[in-house]
Amino acid sequence: MRRREFVIGAIAVAGTTGVTGDEATPLIEQRLVETQGAVLATEAWGQGERGTILLAMGATASMVWWPGSLMRALADGGYRVIRFDHRDTGESTTHAPGDLRYDVFNLSADLLAILDAYGVRAAHLVGMSLGGYVSQIAAVQHGISYEGEGIAPEMMAHFGAMATLDWGDQEAVARYMLEIARLSAGSGRPFDREAALRRIAVELSRTGSMQSAFNHAMAGGDIGGMTAAALRVPVLVVHGSEDPVISVRAASATATAVPGARLLVLPGTGHELLEGDVPAIAEAVLGLADGVDSRS
Repeated sequence: MRRREFVIGAIAVAGTTGVTGDEATPLIEQRLVETQGAVLATEAWGQGERGTILLAMGATASMVWWPGSLMRALADGGYRVIRFDHRDTGESTTHAPGDLRYDVFNLSADLLAILDAYGVRAAHLVGMSLGGYVSQIAAVQHGISYEGEGIAPEMMAHFGAMATLDWGDQEAVARYMLEIARLSAGSGRPFDREAALRRIAVELSRTGSMQSAFNHAMAGGDIGGMTAAALRVPVLVVHGSEDPVISVRAASATATAVPGARLLVLPGTGHELLEGDVPAIAEAVLGLADGVDSRS
């Protein structure tokens, strides 16, 4: 794999759950990308007159958690927008639960492999939660120290129930995932149970082992002593003000540490990607990407 001279134009450090609502569009290209012992399912929207934006989703989540409305907004802004299934999710290579064959550096290298496969020399990376982490590693081979209150006790208790979950019972798995979505939600808008169930149904239909997606929780890697201050590219940090998984204090610390970084806090939003937040997120990402492209 050739090392690309790509630009990290946008990094959203937190957020996960969302619904797709993907309508048909004629500008979708799907590719399978081989990388370091895995095959990744990818999907590109738009023609990319202004460049490429690569979206990296969070832990346990496949590409369908990126709302179709966000994909369309970024593509309409003149970009080719690529989303993909992480290892152990969706239609990408999946191993048995507990059979971990990668670390965060492999997940980071996957981003470069996808860009190589599409012939992209420069791109903007947009990551959510774990995706934001591996996007930063892809930029400068480092991570950031976490500063925050930690995962909410209610969320930790729910994760603890995973050991007794019957993964062969699709309805039970769907209920379990629905509760993750509910616990991830902020108070800014009523929790959209039906939208979450639609997204979960799509997620379950695209994987042979939903349990394997939780292998992400075991992915490690020695990131050394480097910090976010080493980033020397334009950075956008998007974070929900009521995120119960990654504290908004961590987002603020990241934005403070990275020279020139912009912080967009979404009021009342939790660890989620909401349709109502799509216009603000799309505007912020396109604004940063356009600004970078105008200087290149």
